[in-house]
Amino acid sequence: MKRGFGSDNHSGISPEIIEAISNANINHALAYGDDEYCKRTEQLFRTIFGEQARVYFVFNGTGANVLNIDAMCRSHEAVVCAETAHINVDECGAPQRIVGCRLLTVDTSDGKLTPDLVARRLHGFGFEHHSQPKAISITQSTELGTLYTIDEIRALADLAHAHNMFLHLDGARLANAAVALGCSFRSMTTDCGVDCLSFGGTKNGLLMGESVVLLNPKLDVDMRYRRKQMTQLCSKMRFVAAQFKAYLATDLWQRNAAHSNLMAQQLAKALQDIPQAEILYPVQANSVFVRLPREVWTDLQNDYFFYDWNEANNEVRWMCSFDTTEQDISDFVAALRRRLTQHGYSNS
Repeated sequence: MKRGFGSDNHSGISPEIIEAISNANINHALAYGDDEYCKRTEQLFRTIFGEQARVYFVFNGTGANVLNIDAMCRSHEAVVCAETAHINVDECGAPQRIVGCRLLTVDTSDGKLTPDLVARRLHGFGFEHHSQPKAISITQSTELGTLYTIDEIRALADLAHAHNMFLHLDGARLANAAVALGCSFRSMTTDCGVDCLSFGGTKNGLLMGESVVLLNPKLDVDMRYRRKQMTQLCSKMRFVAAQFKAYLATDLWQRNAAHSNLMAQQLAKALQDIPQAEILYPVQANSVFVRLPREVWTDLQNDYFFYDWNEANNEVRWMCSFDTTEQDISDFVAALRRRLTQHGYSNS
C-alpha cells in the first residue's frame, strides 16, 4: 500500500513500542491484568490523571467508548453528542445495541458542542415517555480536526453536572490535542470535570490497545465485570500495558503527536496556492479537510487511498501520522496537481 493520508491507523508502530513489547515478552506473567506490567502502568495513569483515576485496558476505541457509555447510562437514558461524533457515525450502532441507550445528536458547524447547543436536548427530565438525558460526549480532537479549549470543556462539564449528568471525552487523538494546546492530559480532563475518558494510542504509534479511564469514582461500579461481558478483557494484557508505559513514561506521545500535527500544517500550507483545494476547517491537529472537484478527488483515489468524508459536499479528509514525511506531502501534492491539470484546471 502506498504511503498516504487515508488514516493515522494506516501508519506503522513506533520502534519504541516494538521494543517495549519485546521486553515484556520474557518468561511468564499472570494473565488478565494481574501482572506487574499492568500494575505499574495503572499507577502511571494515576500519576498523570490524578489518584482517583482508574484505568481499564481494552482492545479498541469502540470498546472504550461503549464501556464508558455503559458506566454512565442505563438503557432508558441518552447521550448527547455531535452529529459527527464517532459514537454516532462510526460505531455501527454499538452503543445502541450493547448499552441500549439513545444518542441525541446535535448538528454543529465545526464538530464542537457548546452549552447552548446541548441545552436544546436537555428536556423531558422525569417524563417517562422520553429517554432521559444522562451524559454528554465530546471528542478531543473532534472528528473534524478542531479543538475544544480547556474553558469550553469545563463549561460543558459544569452544564452536565448541573443536570445530574456525566461528561465523557473520546480521546482517540488526545495526544494531538494536548500538543496543539500546549497543555497536560490532566488539565483538559480531570481538572475540567470530565467524568470518564476513552484514551487512545493506536493512532499515535501503538500497535493496538486503548483504555477506559474513569475519573469520577461514582462510575467505577463493577467495571471489571462489564469489561468481561463486553469481550474487552485481554488475557495477555501485559503487552497492552507495556505499550502505554513506553508511550507515557517518556516523551514519545509528545514527539509523535507534534510531528503528525506539524505534517498537517505543512500539507495545508502546500495547498494554499491551489485554488480548487478549499480547506474547510481550521487545521489544529493532524487532519486536513478539503473540498475538491469531484472528478479530481475520485481520480486521485486511483493513486492514493483516502476517505470521501462528505460526498454530497465533495469533502475529503487527509490524515497525517507520526511517520508522515515531507516527501510524502510533496509526492501527494504533486499527484494532486497532475490530476487537476489532466481535468483542465489551472492549479497555480
